[in-house]
Amino acid sequence: MPSVLQLTRTLVAPVTRTRLFRFVAPVLLPPIEALLGALSGGRLQLASLLVPSLVLHTIGARTGYGRDVHLMYTPDGRGRAIVAGTSFARDRHPGWTYNLIAHPDAWITVRDRTLRVRASRIAAADRDAAWARIEAQWPGYRGYERDSGRVVRLFLLQPIAEEAHPPGDAGAAADGPLDASSDPD
Repeated sequence: MPSVLQLTRTLVAPVTRTRLFRFVAPVLLPPIEALLGALSGGRLQLASLLVPSLVLHTIGARTGYGRDVHLMYTPDGRGRAIVAGTSFARDRHPGWTYNLIAHPDAWITVRDRTLRVRASRIAAADRDAAWARIEAQWPGYRGYERDSGRVVRLFLLQPIAEEAHPPGDAGAAADGPLDASSDPD
């Protein structure tokens, strides 16, 4: 029998594929996420109520400054995370994908855990399997790629055993891989 979370995802997913959502979400969701983060001390993300979510901490490709973005991720079953640069089906790749290409060493925060990761692009031969895993979690998500008119950049985030938090961050160190057992579902 499907869980409440699976049923909720099935009901909400079609809404996220509407033109209205794609128009409004990029404007409204970042400030809502920032407010929830501030009110909860960084422990709550809106998206995390439905899907595994993380904060990706990168170094700007052009500026060299630290950048943070809230993303959905999909566990790959081997302690790594898959992230997709869908950008709400917009026709341009999101900035964080350029950051990972320029600086593949980054950090992620999942709930109260901050991990150092190394990003790598998912090879063309592995894209269908990655998309199948993502869509098992969020039905219809690959539609963003089709509707955007571009090949969405998919990245695999591999935890590495080094500095556990971004420079200047007072976050606590975390050990261990990012795996399905750390997900809310």
